[in-house]
Amino acid sequence: MVEIQNSVDEGTKQKNAQADQDAAVNESLKKIKNKFIVLSGKGGVGKTSTSVNLAVALSKKGFKVGIMDVDLHGPDVPRMLGLEGMLDLNENRKLNPMSYSENLRAVSIESLTGNKDDAIIWRGPIKYSAIKQFIGDVEWGELDFLIIDSPPGTGDEPLTIAQTISDARAIIVTTPQEVALADVRKSINFCKTVKMEIFGLIENMSGFDCPHCGKTINLYGSGGGEKTAQTMGVQFLGRIPFDPNVVSCGDSGSSILETHKDSMVAKAFDKIAVKMSELV
Repeated sequence: MVEIQNSVDEGTKQKNAQADQDAAVNESLKKIKNKFIVLSGKGGVGKTSTSVNLAVALSKKGFKVGIMDVDLHGPDVPRMLGLEGMLDLNENRKLNPMSYSENLRAVSIESLTGNKDDAIIWRGPIKYSAIKQFIGDVEWGELDFLIIDSPPGTGDEPLTIAQTISDARAIIVTTPQEVALADVRKSINFCKTVKMEIFGLIENMSGFDCPHCGKTINLYGSGGGEKTAQTMGVQFLGRIPFDPNVVSCGDSGSSILETHKDSMVAKAFDKIAVKMSELV
């Protein structure tokens, strides 16, 4: 009888803890006006750099922005923003996001691990719990935008966001070549299956202007993203040209929108940020 009672008590504690976490998540989400998850069908298309630069572009327009890195196995947001150190607790026993600027703050699993090179070896249920903690146990405060950087594909992380944040909108990133576009179509169908609104599609690494001859070189093809958006009935948000400065800025922890303000890449991100800001 004692064992049965202990089991019942443990089950009650777990239910109460789950209810408390759900309440904290809902309370946090109520303070965030617009939530966007940045998706990609495959790796290597520049999803994280897109997430980071959109967040910076919105923050530079005066919006309060948070960026949440749920790519638990490959968290790169802190490095791309030049953020170091660990998250700390405030007087409310909640985690304070790391500040990039007055208007932009970030949370990532990398900011909770002592050794940045340690592998995160987690299965689905632990990922689900961690992502909910990123929302409910973090002092996000009042935000105009929350940008969520997810891993490529349609696995646990984007599914958790879809189930937890019912009003999240998807921004899908692709490169122009067919192998990437085939995976993007799967991402679009994923959103339709889980009933997540798709805000639009971005074609990244779309053409490279040769610094010597001035001609545009289509390294990965051209126009495939826009054509796919039209075929699938999705808004086309724009093209981000290929620029080696995006790589060097990401490696150095700075944004191309601040170091190369007049570049075609900076202008392209700014145009997409304008479309997003129309929602506020």
